[in-house]
Amino acid sequence: MPRHRRGWAMGNQSDSAGKHTPLTVSVLEPALLILLKEQPRHGYTLLTDLEALGMGTIHPSSVYRTLRELERLSWVQSDWETIQTQGPPRRTYALTPQGEKALEIWRQELNKTHRLISQLLERIE
Repeated sequence: MPRHRRGWAMGNQSDSAGKHTPLTVSVLEPALLILLKEQPRHGYTLLTDLEALGMGTIHPSSVYRTLRELERLSWVQSDWETIQTQGPPRRTYALTPQGEKALEIWRQELNKTHRLISQLLERIE
């Protein structure tokens, strides 16, 4: 994933389609927790669902790295799917009770950030 530096907003605008901003990357963790609260999912499904949320195309290595970190924190657990119809076994991720608590803290933080962003947008206009 490319690193964003100060001034990223004035970068090459013609090259910006499908890319994500530092703000988008910062909400990857709560987005994954929200999706896993809805239902357990495979990594590939999470990639597709993140894009459907409007987060753009996030590099799979970023998503899997975040999932490993969430698992290390015991917020997410994973198991290999042993019953399969075709292809190699796939890892299924699910939210844990600790992950539910972390998501509640994220909910509070997202609400505060929402208010801040609303105030900033009002001041721009």
